[in-house]
Amino acid sequence: MKWRKKPGFDAVLLGSMLLAAFLYGYGIWNDQYVNLYYTTAVGSMLENFHNFFFASLDSAGSVTVDKPPVAFWIQTASAWIFGLHGWSVILPQTLGGVGSVLLVYLLVKPAFGRTAARLAALAMAVTPVAAAVSRTNNIDALLVFTLLLAAWFLFRGTKRSKPASLLAAFGLLGVAFNEKMLQAYMVVPAFYLFYILAGKVNWKKKTGLLAACTAVLLTISLSWAVIVDSIPADKRPYIGSSGTNSVLNLAFGYNGVSRLTGDRSTGSGGMQGGGMQGGGMQGGGMQDGGMQDGGMPGAGGEMPAMPGGDGRGDSSSGRPDGGQALPPGQDAGGRGFAGGGDRQDGGRQFGGGMGAPGGGGGGMFNTGTPGPLRLFQAELSGQASWLLPLVFFGVIGIFASLRRKNFTQRHKETLFWLAWLVPVMGFFSIAGFFHQYYLIMMAPPIAALAGAGWGQLWHYYKEHSLWLSWLLPAAVLATAGFAWYIIHPYDDRIGPGWSIAVLASGVAMTLVLVLIRVLGAKEKPAAHTAAVLGMLVLLIGPLYWALTPITYGQSSQLPAAGPDSENSVGGGRSQGGEVNQNLIAYLEEHNTGEKYLFAALNYTAAGPYIINEGASVVILNGYSGSDPVYDAESLEALVRSGAVKYFYVTSGGGRGGGGSSEVTSWITEHGTEVPSEEWQGTAGGASGGTLYEVTLN
Repeated sequence: MKWRKKPGFDAVLLGSMLLAAFLYGYGIWNDQYVNLYYTTAVGSMLENFHNFFFASLDSAGSVTVDKPPVAFWIQTASAWIFGLHGWSVILPQTLGGVGSVLLVYLLVKPAFGRTAARLAALAMAVTPVAAAVSRTNNIDALLVFTLLLAAWFLFRGTKRSKPASLLAAFGLLGVAFNEKMLQAYMVVPAFYLFYILAGKVNWKKKTGLLAACTAVLLTISLSWAVIVDSIPADKRPYIGSSGTNSVLNLAFGYNGVSRLTGDRSTGSGGMQGGGMQGGGMQGGGMQDGGMQDGGMPGAGGEMPAMPGGDGRGDSSSGRPDGGQALPPGQDAGGRGFAGGGDRQDGGRQFGGGMGAPGGGGGGMFNTGTPGPLRLFQAELSGQASWLLPLVFFGVIGIFASLRRKNFTQRHKETLFWLAWLVPVMGFFSIAGFFHQYYLIMMAPPIAALAGAGWGQLWHYYKEHSLWLSWLLPAAVLATAGFAWYIIHPYDDRIGPGWSIAVLASGVAMTLVLVLIRVLGAKEKPAAHTAAVLGMLVLLIGPLYWALTPITYGQSSQLPAAGPDSENSVGGGRSQGGEVNQNLIAYLEEHNTGEKYLFAALNYTAAGPYIINEGASVVILNGYSGSDPVYDAESLEALVRSGAVKYFYVTSGGGRGGGGSSEVTSWITEHGTEVPSEEWQGTAGGASGGTLYEVTLN
């Protein structure tokens, strides 16, 4: 057929992208709230430009989410077009994941050939952690897409000596910074290294252009932060989880160095007062100890100019990037740290500590024991590490051809991917706190190096290049053995057939490759088929793991792949409560012109009303209770302004906790309890809380 012969069309690439679309998108319409913290913010951002620009968590513009706004701007645009649904806020991440598959292909093909690019794209598509996180509204899939797009401009600009493309590459790194802050900078050394090695201009021009690129990078990176921090605190939301009401502190502290050190405090030391800012309790305790993206996120905000009633809030709860707060001594699946699960190996793992499928022994976030072999431990290996043995042998093969006068484009691009991969692996091997889905940062370089390495090993194999020709069979055997190591502990759960089949297939393909090599067969098509099949066999394990979010379910807050994914924090589907229509009816009937229908202590209580009903709700607390937002003075000003008079107070710990004692005490002292029979009805969505009416003379 003629369409198959069109230049540039690759049916195999299309198949990989369609596979990725299925893995990343099938069933997303079943997730009502996804990560409730972020979806609530999107609902608030749809209300007005003020909330949109700042990525405000609540209708009043009280407090921002704990990340910069670019990814949420994209999610809000999707929700504006399609309506606010779980699938509409997931869609940008799904498309970003599929786009990453295409970009890996485009990046690998020019230097390593079409077959290597096809295999790299397929490897990217079936990376389990990519499948898991692309099915949620967590930011990382869009972050990786942005970084790969930047790499495409880097390669293009370097090859063609086009300064505009290079500036675009570093500009996109700045955009990525405004998606997830310092996590984006993990790849910056690779960009500098590649241009230094591959740039085709003299050193004077190269230095000048790199200086210009650096200026673009910093300007775009810090633009939003500088603008927001320059706005008076009483004219904008409190910067959630910053501890100091500063975007720069959020970027370089909580979302920066603290990830490495494990310091889960927000950088503030106690009560913060001042103007309308409030004075919620600030702690240096566990900011991510079972809470948000790594810690108890913050809440916050200030009250804008009156009479806008844009209040700010104090926080009280669980975890944005993650589900509920965890009881002491339990992991993300609710199991004790000491073990559990279905392991048959007595908790065996590299690097120490007791590991278990699904969580036991993995620390607060099921990320294993820090150390040089952490990424090979049971808690993390199934997310992105499957092809690391193949990458190891492939890199040996690529650099075996390196000579002083033979430093080729392949060598330079391999160094780029290694300069991306090695620092990322090093960081996650020792980092103090992160989540499993952050490992999507490893997916592009592993996929690219797996495809490129396979291409080089195939070259040696078909040419019978002495000892180098044995690297391909060795790589297949080692990688299949590692896949067995990952799958085998789950034999009781999924049956021993998977681990046996993967290992047996790998051994069989290794024997075929050895036999062809020993017999010196000259039938290159047969040898090529065997080599490709050897690679495809290695993708059986990752493909099965990538399917588990569909087959078993997963957490929408802390996504991870694997047969125990449904046992992770917030496993399964939505974590939000149902809307109490009786409460809505009561509040609407008794509203006397207040701008906001009610105020809630936390986003878990308010989120469903913002998302499902489009209600304007003040959230007095951001993600947790660690950020100072409202105090007695600012709450009084909020009520006197006529912005709100009803307060819904919940009790208990975790994400549904009651917030700072000062805020709660002020509400109960100045408010009149509304009898539950007048507003609660029989619906369970608002049961368990107390509704107060606060009117001040």
